Amino acid sequence: MSTRSTGCASGGSRHEPARLRGSPGDAETWIKAPEARPGREAPDGAFTARLTIDVTPDQRARIKIAAFQRGVTVADMLRDLLGREFPPAPEGDTP
Repeated sequence: MSTRSTGCASGGSRHEPARLRGSPGDAETWIKAPEARPGREAPDGAFTARLTIDVTPDQRARIKIAAFQRGVTVADMLRDLLGREFPPAPEGDTP
């Protein structure tokens, strides 16, 4: 694989696969950096929908630190959290 460009705030080229972008060299810089634009397709091939919430700068930093420590993206970590909190309804049940 070719070497990574540093032309993007996340440390990688805009044309790199998302799994290679955003690998932090310095946690403090990564935490303060804007989020990279996510893809429109989930790893399992399902279409994804965008959800926007307002959080405080302190909450955002804590979320990014937790993701960094776990070695995952913020989006993946929050998708897992939401999946645990709001599991799919059993067949035939409608909320």
